[in-house]
Amino acid sequence: MKLASLKKGRDGALIVVSRDLSLAVKASNIAPTMQAALDDWDQVFPELNLLYNDLNDDNLTNAFKLDFKSLAAPLPRAYQYLDGACYLSHIQRNRAARGDSLPDDILDAPLIYQGISHGYMAWNDDIKMPDDNLGIDFEGEIAALTGDVPMGVTAEEATQHIKLFVLLNDISLRTLIPPELKRSFGFLTGKPASSLGPIAVTPDELGDLWDGKLVSGKMNCWVRDEKFGAPDAGIDIPFHYGHIIAHVAKTRAFEPGTVIAPGTVSNEDETVGCACIGEQRALEVINNGSASTEFLKFGDSVKIDHQDYDGNSLFGYIDQRVMRIDD
Repeated sequence: MKLASLKKGRDGALIVVSRDLSLAVKASNIAPTMQAALDDWDQVFPELNLLYNDLNDDNLTNAFKLDFKSLAAPLPRAYQYLDGACYLSHIQRNRAARGDSLPDDILDAPLIYQGISHGYMAWNDDIKMPDDNLGIDFEGEIAALTGDVPMGVTAEEATQHIKLFVLLNDISLRTLIPPELKRSFGFLTGKPASSLGPIAVTPDELGDLWDGKLVSGKMNCWVRDEKFGAPDAGIDIPFHYGHIIAHVAKTRAFEPGTVIAPGTVSNEDETVGCACIGEQRALEVINNGSASTEFLKFGDSVKIDHQDYDGNSLFGYIDQRVMRIDD
């Protein structure tokens, strides 16, 4: 099943989207918002899925042509946002570029931080910043939206609580992050609001790309209208979604609508490119002694589209431009 949210108020209005992303139908009589659907997922899923099947079978008179410009983030605000750095090549390259090695306990538990959840940008919203000397960067990721997750859930049980997947641009301000980390209290100003791709999909909709642990496929990225990378999300990572959820759930339960992601997609093979500028710059330092790729400046664009191996978009794409806050 594919779902999205029309722009309406703070939390949007839930719609069901056809498999080919051409049509949609309002689902307000079943659940007014994505959060409401996640709150009562077991009760509303059968009705939403029936609506989805009727939409795909062209059995609805109230279906309408999907206008992507009318879409907000699928979940415009969430109760919790948990993001990781779990792809080893991403961690290793960034550390190596600054002369550090991987910590001895890197495989003991996934690296996770808690970010801004009170507002996600839509797929085409401008990334507005007060200054373009902040090291503005994108990070291509696939996030899971969970239902209720009990404290103490095991890694084997945890993925059963994933209800939807979405595309994520986890925006980072590389100039602000190092001094914040140096103070040993984690990210704050270096991690502004992120954006979500327009379409949320249920795990079964991914077919063989979802193996119950990871989502495969190519994280295609363009920077300033030029292809930047296409790493595979399903390889080169020692932790899967179950490990990540279970790690955090050691000490807390999750509210429905928790957003959780394994981090910037990265592969050991350098030739596939990168899903963030920071990692590309790290490779340049390692291989050439200095970084040459610039971070995003005002007017620059970034596009992210996670595709299957036949080139089909799975979540719709993110296409954003960096702009001055008062423009």
